[in-house]
Amino acid sequence: MYESFYGFSERPFELTADAKYLFLRTRQRETLSILQYGLFAAKTLTVLIGEAGTGKTTLILAALESERCRHVRCIYLNNPALDTDDFIRQLALKFDLGPEAGGSKALFLVRLELLLCERQACGETTALVIDEAQSLSIKLLEEIRLLANIETPSAKLLPLVLAGQPELGARLEHPDLRQLKQRVTLRCDLEPFNLADTAAYIASRISTAGGVASRVFSREAVTLIHEYSGGIPRSISVICDNALMNGMALGRHKVDQAIVVEVGRDLRLNSRREQPSSIRSGVLPDESHDSTPHTVDRDQTAGLDENTAPVGTSALPRRAAGRFITE
Repeated sequence: MYESFYGFSERPFELTADAKYLFLRTRQRETLSILQYGLFAAKTLTVLIGEAGTGKTTLILAALESERCRHVRCIYLNNPALDTDDFIRQLALKFDLGPEAGGSKALFLVRLELLLCERQACGETTALVIDEAQSLSIKLLEEIRLLANIETPSAKLLPLVLAGQPELGARLEHPDLRQLKQRVTLRCDLEPFNLADTAAYIASRISTAGGVASRVFSREAVTLIHEYSGGIPRSISVICDNALMNGMALGRHKVDQAIVVEVGRDLRLNSRREQPSSIRSGVLPDESHDSTPHTVDRDQTAGLDENTAPVGTSALPRRAAGRFITE
């Protein structure tokens, strides 16, 4: 729609996990390394916690497609809100264990262990990744704990990754899940972007699409986008996409604050400018919700210069396709 108007080769803010748009700041790099380590080293249970839209799925896919995990075969589930019987049937289907295994938990476990041993003997690691895990029941989480027990005397045969919203972290504190919590060997938490990260994220995506961010969004517009989005990458992309559409409709090649305000109104978003510590005074409330504000420095929006926005994909060589089973 608006690509040619702004000089892009494609739309930069699509809500897809396209590897070329992978954006890595310090925390995202740390999280990616933890996920990779949990998978290729066959750690018992890796837990990834983050608010909706913070990029959990994108980082999981990046880890699975990285060179470090080239010997990892993954079963990926992103709709785990099932009862126990349906969960077993789904896994039996994904692991290609035969219809009989889906109807018998005992047979399922026997066949699964045999399969995992065969793959390990061939130098392959098989992992189970469950996204949106905050929707798992306590009963189903207990079943997942039993899967984590499949092992040889020297190695775990089915490393697990549970990714979910903060409710997952709270769920793991339940007394009935203390044995599962004890098996958590790695844990990482994704936080929303600060203002500097938001600016760099926008600049990175525009640069990847062939544009120049400083010519497309004003600093004031980026600051307001950060306020509206709360630093959530998915929300940033939605606001930017709408702002670019509105800008094109108005014939403006640079998105300013007024256009972002209109988008916020259309999407029914709340700006932090309604709070006492507003942009008018040059101060934003700290995202950790303590009482100490921090000053908005113009350097925080330096990410609008396309030359300073790291895309972060070069460190992740792609591996051969066909090893990743999805829904």
